[in-house]
Amino acid sequence: MAAIAAVLAVIDQITKNWAVANLEELVPQPFLGEFLQLTLLYNTGAAWGLGSEITPVVTGLQIAIVIGVIVFALKAVRSPGYTLALGLILGGALGNIHDRLLRDPAPFHGAVVDFLELPHWPVFNIADMAVVGGAILIIALGLFGVAADPAADAPAPESQESRDTTPEEPR
Repeated sequence: MAAIAAVLAVIDQITKNWAVANLEELVPQPFLGEFLQLTLLYNTGAAWGLGSEITPVVTGLQIAIVIGVIVFALKAVRSPGYTLALGLILGGALGNIHDRLLRDPAPFHGAVVDFLELPHWPVFNIADMAVVGGAILIIALGLFGVAADPAADAPAPESQESRDTTPEEPR
């Protein structure tokens, strides 16, 4: 999970730094025709710009969620699917938290760099894709009955004590 998160956070930051260096703010550049455009946008809020007036609160909530994901993963996750999903969510969250903590205008008030734009959809970034992809994977795993810890759902082996206390059948 940590490796997945680290790779995603690095890719996210590389692409954001490229966007800041090469794109003009709010000027769409066709990438795949009109289907995908590159449009630099600085988002001080959460998803779709919500909460832009309370960036430090949004940052604090994101940090708390990251801590919760890590604790849950360390205690309860043994499934490769859930490990991948939580790695995606963690990597995406860390990429966006990095922006909030270290980008302008000030620490804890930073704006997340968004630059990918689809028709009729808010501008987003690689980190956002990872978070959404991880969430979709968790939903799919749940719908297909995949447990976060398959060993926890397995029947417990019969202990020696339970065999010793089982009454004998009459003869």
